[in-house]
Amino acid sequence: MASKRFKKLPEKTSELVPEILEKLLPVIKKNCTVKFDESVDLSLQINNKQKKSEINIRTVVNLPGGTGKKVKVAVVCEDAKTEEAKAAGADIIGGDDFIEKIKNGEINFEKLICTPGMMVKLSKLGKVLGPKGLMPNPKLGSVTPDVKKAITEAKSGQAEIRNDKDGNIGVSLGKKSFSDEKLIKNFNAIIETLEKEKSNNTVKGDLIKSAFITSTMGVSYKVKLAKNF
Repeated sequence: MASKRFKKLPEKTSELVPEILEKLLPVIKKNCTVKFDESVDLSLQINNKQKKSEINIRTVVNLPGGTGKKVKVAVVCEDAKTEEAKAAGADIIGGDDFIEKIKNGEINFEKLICTPGMMVKLSKLGKVLGPKGLMPNPKLGSVTPDVKKAITEAKSGQAEIRNDKDGNIGVSLGKKSFSDEKLIKNFNAIIETLEKEKSNNTVKGDLIKSAFITSTMGVSYKVKLAKNF
C-alpha cells in the first residue's frame, strides 16, 4: 500500500516525453520529500543482445563531483606496501592473515584492492568474492602496484558500471544536496565512459536503448540523451 507521501508524487512520469537532464533535476529534487539526503540514480538499458555475441560492460568511472558516500576500502598487500596504504587512507590492510579472514567469510568492506604479487593467493577466493562483485580486477584498476592511486580514486568518487544479464545498468549520480552542476558533470562522465565502451565493442545500432532518472524514494523520468550512440 502506497504511503501518503508517495501518493502526493506525480503519476506515470515514465510515460512523459523524455527531457534533458538539466530540466529534470529540479523536478527530481522537488520530489525528494523524505528527511534523509536521497540519492539521484540513473538507470540505463543497453542493447546487449547482439547477433553474434552478448555485450557485457564492466568498467569504472571517476565521478568529478564525487559520490557523496563513504567507501570502506580494504587492501591486500605485502608488508612493504602497508605504510603506503595506511597513509592513503585504507580502512583495512593485511596480507596472508587477512586473506584467511576473507576466506572464512569476514567481509566488512565495500572495495578491495590488491597488489599483483598477492593476487595469486587472493584469486583462489573467487567463490567468496565473485558473487559479491568484490574480486579485484586489473581492468578496474583494483589490481595494481600503485595502491595509493587506487585507494584515492576509490575514496574520492569512483563508481563501477556493469550491466546485468538483461542489459540493465544502475549507477548513482550523487545526492540530492549536490548542485545541479555536480550531478550533470557526473552524468556526462558516465556517458563518456559508455561511449568509449561502445567503441571497444562491436555493437550493432545504439548502445543505450533507454535512460531513466529517479531519486531513492521518488518516481522515475525518462532522460533525453544529447545524442544516440
